[in-house]
Amino acid sequence: MSTPARRRTCPYLSRQRPAATDRAGRPVQWTGRLLCWSLAAGMAGAATEALLHPEVGWWPPLWPLPWYLTPATALAWGLLRLREKAAHRQPDDHDDIQAEEYGQAA
Repeated sequence: MSTPARRRTCPYLSRQRPAATDRAGRPVQWTGRLLCWSLAAGMAGAATEALLHPEVGWWPPLWPLPWYLTPATALAWGLLRLREKAAHRQPDDHDDIQAEEYGQAA
């Protein structure tokens, strides 16, 4: 349970070296932003294709590009997010004790 009155320090404003978990979080943030922007660009391109029907020569190969980028970015974001969560996970030393206590109680 967190205490609402407790002051938390901002890791980006402190002069201390950032933790490994902070370094793992930045690629996740950037990949998430790229995912959102590729989805937005894909939707804008699809709307432009549907409403305006551009006849420019470079348009047919260009407008599906964000839709090709989206699954690759989603996969990369998922893998980076799993790595970030694994870095945040702390080892559970209490699991062995609980298993022993359960064995004794049974």
